[in-house]
Amino acid sequence: MKIKRNISFKLRVYGKDNNLFQIRLRTTFNGNRLDLKTGCQINDREAWDETAQLVRDWYVGPKNETAQAINNDLRNVKDQMDTAFKFFEAMDTVPSVADIQKKFEERMKGTVPQKPIDVPKKERKPKSKDFWECFDQFLAEASEKNAWTPATVEKMEALRVDLKAFKKTIKFEDLTESWFTAFVVYLRDNKKLRTPRKKKGEREEYDHEDVTGLRNSTIEKKLGYFRWFLNWATDKGYNANLAYKTFRPTLKQTQKKVIYLTKEEIAKVKALELSEDNAYLDPVRDVFIFCCFSGLRHSDANNLRRSDIKGDHIEVTTVKTADSISIELNDITQAILEKYKDVPFKDNKALPNLTNQAMNRDIKELCILAGINEEIRITTYKGSTRTDTVYQKWEKVGTQTGRRTFIVNALSLGIPPSVVMKWTGHSDYKAMKPYIDIVDSIKAQSMTKFNNLL
Repeated sequence: MKIKRNISFKLRVYGKDNNLFQIRLRTTFNGNRLDLKTGCQINDREAWDETAQLVRDWYVGPKNETAQAINNDLRNVKDQMDTAFKFFEAMDTVPSVADIQKKFEERMKGTVPQKPIDVPKKERKPKSKDFWECFDQFLAEASEKNAWTPATVEKMEALRVDLKAFKKTIKFEDLTESWFTAFVVYLRDNKKLRTPRKKKGEREEYDHEDVTGLRNSTIEKKLGYFRWFLNWATDKGYNANLAYKTFRPTLKQTQKKVIYLTKEEIAKVKALELSEDNAYLDPVRDVFIFCCFSGLRHSDANNLRRSDIKGDHIEVTTVKTADSISIELNDITQAILEKYKDVPFKDNKALPNLTNQAMNRDIKELCILAGINEEIRITTYKGSTRTDTVYQKWEKVGTQTGRRTFIVNALSLGIPPSVVMKWTGHSDYKAMKPYIDIVDSIKAQSMTKFNNLL
């Protein structure tokens, strides 16, 4: 049987000054309502996305709780409540409010639920299948079903390498909380990095810190991919161990810094005089500037055909998300397209075809020549260890910088976020929030210019 229900989150105001918001789990079914604590709270009402039922990405709590960590906890709470209902559905029984609350609390404590007595034993046992055989089947089925990009396949293959490096023989029943904890420790402290982060002086030597261990943000992503596989294996009946659903390690992170070029820096790159020796940078600059003034990702600029140009606008289906978007041309993008209109490119492409790797390398060189050397500090965490690294801006500029530059400058010009989102293909407001915060900061700094007006 199927029990119709609605599981959502509601904010409850509390605190001496009514400035704290408790996130509560609300479940309704068969005319009943059950409100339970989630253990999560926020201190900024604007941080709650009512539509997505999650905390907005930019939020950082008073104890440095990241939005990602809070949202992981909320997703787990919701999953456990849904699993509690599935237990009674398997028993073909309509539960009371007390029954659901008790079963939910058992799930949250990790108590193994009592198996339905009316389900034959042979049907309750997970299907016998080797862990790695399941992983291969998952890659084959999920990649075909979801039309994975090569980048997603590469991330899953990297996860396989990490799992095998940690334990060559893995069984689903081994995946306890202690197993996951040991895996996180391995990724954080012992995993060997293929590309060291920095040289020690001018010698071909590297500190232990530089060649081993992943940052917290990368570990969180890997655990997310692993949960994806385990959810699939559980649904298929290959895995009966649900410890992974409640394993949520505290991985301190900071919001990713948005690297973009100011209008003055774009002007420097555009006005740069290139010598005969570095003339090869000219098409790189054109494609990069095109992205800065159109909002296209490098993959979409690289894939742009002349047939996509429709007079005063371009129409593209994005490579990454398959969104169909229409972007009006401006004087800058129109001039770049005009420059290459008679140049024969393979597949009738509209712009020079440049690989992402080559673009990333050459954009940095352009920025060095243009003097884009503002110092920026980036904070990362490995375990509880905080690292503050100062870079010159050119070191962190890449193909994605063009798109980010477009968004920040478009918002700075007063173009409404809803319009910018139509150009970029963003589907929700929360993806734009980090850019809006940057623009608000720019406006606040600009206000000081009035101090010397009179």
